[in-house]
Amino acid sequence: MDISSTSLNEYYAQFAASQKSSNLSSKLSGTDASKASDDELMAVCKEFESYLLEQVYKNMLKTTKLDDDDEDPNGQLVDFFKDQTIQEISKMSTEQNSIGLAQMLYDQMKINMGITSEELAQKAAESGAVTPEQTE
Repeated sequence: MDISSTSLNEYYAQFAASQKSSNLSSKLSGTDASKASDDELMAVCKEFESYLLEQVYKNMLKTTKLDDDDEDPNGQLVDFFKDQTIQEISKMSTEQNSIGLAQMLYDQMKINMGITSEELAQKAAESGAVTPEQTE
């Protein structure tokens, strides 16, 4: 039975992704979001956006064939570096509000928890964010 480094790398990537999603799920289960502060809610939303972007970037990378990945003796180190780089790019994209998903999730969570649209508009005005009413 021959186990190639490619299959080990794929297993590692799947294992790491499942661990990360498992950690996020465990954080969410048993948590009452209505008692969370605004900073905690925004942090969770940013973490979700970062995780989503990371998965998108990793799947985009899978569609490309870079050099001779299968023959590289340092393949595991290169894969580790790629994973770390993708995680950092995802975090930086989230911090720069590249797609704005975290803000949309935050606003929706506040609405679902009973915060009125006037309070949301006031907080958005204070932070300089664009509200849906301003885009119309």
